[in-house]
Amino acid sequence: MDYLNTKGRIFDIQRYSVHDGPGIRTIVFLKGCVLRCRWCCNPESQEYRIQTMKVMGEEKVIGRDTTVAEMIAEVEKDRPYYYRSGGGMTLSGGECLCQPEFSRDLLRAAKERGINTAIESMACADFEKIRRLLPYLDLYLMDIKHTNPEKHKEFTGRSNELMMENARKVALSGQTRLIIRVPVIPSFNDTVEEIRGIAEFADTLPGVEELHLLPYHRLGQDKYEGLGREYLMDGILPPEPEKMKTLKMAAESVSSLRVQIGG
Repeated sequence: MDYLNTKGRIFDIQRYSVHDGPGIRTIVFLKGCVLRCRWCCNPESQEYRIQTMKVMGEEKVIGRDTTVAEMIAEVEKDRPYYYRSGGGMTLSGGECLCQPEFSRDLLRAAKERGINTAIESMACADFEKIRRLLPYLDLYLMDIKHTNPEKHKEFTGRSNELMMENARKVALSGQTRLIIRVPVIPSFNDTVEEIRGIAEFADTLPGVEELHLLPYHRLGQDKYEGLGREYLMDGILPPEPEKMKTLKMAAESVSSLRVQIGG
């Protein structure tokens, strides 16, 4: 049972969520990310180090260290909601693959207790780290943000080849259910042509049946001020509902996927 002593660093736990997986879920947010997406709604997740952020005028410590044993005890408090709704635990961030051992062992602890597991991840990591998670993973919610490597790098800080390669490897493994998610960001990937390109790619992945289009929002904007950082998407407005419907139809027109807005 040594794996229960594996240490990790989190910055939040969200209970009773109806997003990021089926049913009612407990979402564990891990510190650390390799990308620097301009629109990131959790900028406090990007640095692995423990930080302070001003929230409502007060300094708040962001990040705390924990063990798998401590965290699974927190997750199990919500077990009655999982049974009733078909929910479970989702790891998010940041990027949970930045803490691969902690993520693997926390997923293992959940699976051994009969709790449904999911991760929300960009797959920007060596595939070996992903491979070690798969035996304990029921659902992989994978972001594919763009098919153009240069534009992807311009807006996120990294090219996309590794992520698209890992998407194919996860799909070919057949070990977990894979859903492709697209954050729809005005000025980045909100044209019909760009969404069609992502849908066409997702449609080539074995076993993938769903594509979720997630409209950009500004809910994390105040966090940048709290961290003393500039919000690079200032002036960019969320896409209108009609625009999202148009993009949904565009994705459906070039794929056999079930496409939904939100997820």
